[in-house]
Amino acid sequence: MCASESNTAILFPSTLTPATFLHKPNRFVAVVEMAGETVTAHVPTSSRMRELLTPGAAVWLAPMAGARRKTAWSLVLARDGETLVSVDALAPNRLLARALAAGAVPEFAGWALARREAFFGRSRFDFLLARGERRGWVEAKSVTLVEDGTALFPDAPTARGARHLEELIAARRDGCRAAALFIIQRADAARFAPHRALDPAFAAALARARAAGVEVYAYRCAVTQDGITLGDRVTVTA
Repeated sequence: MCASESNTAILFPSTLTPATFLHKPNRFVAVVEMAGETVTAHVPTSSRMRELLTPGAAVWLAPMAGARRKTAWSLVLARDGETLVSVDALAPNRLLARALAAGAVPEFAGWALARREAFFGRSRFDFLLARGERRGWVEAKSVTLVEDGTALFPDAPTARGARHLEELIAARRDGCRAAALFIIQRADAARFAPHRALDPAFAAALARARAAGVEVYAYRCAVTQDGITLGDRVTVTA
């Protein structure tokens, strides 16, 4: 299955500037070499990306305006071998919002995007969908790690991720439709699986969710220096 590209593309606001990754003093800041100068850039994700952001890795920066910003740059792309990878954790939500609003995700054909960041009880999900009187809750996760063609999530233990799955189970038991969508921000994944070796608790929560009727889908993306497009659905394995 493939979403309509015309409705699911995010273009970068301007030409990206190439740089070389040096190191990360913390999860949200990268030190890079750009045009012979050492500069800092914001990393728009809390993921560790240790396999991706290694010293000497090719990365691309986007200029970012704003009086409150500590750096004028944001690190938005990295190269893993010959594959470009989007590292912006907010991009999946933006891609899905466009696709869902346009009715371009086949699994949710006929469902309208009612609200973003909607609350179910005390829980907040990324999207609330509606079809007549029915309600559907959707949580999106950003995936950047691929090993031997398998996209893996998470790349660091995440109690929050497991909690989201338990909340989706609660929504399903309440009679609502519930789904977790893993958006793989690169094109070289043939399948998706939970990163069981790194976070067995999350893998177990995902298995419970699927058994409870929570739908689990994974989509890979086409990534270029111009932008990101939601692409084909890939198989979810245990």
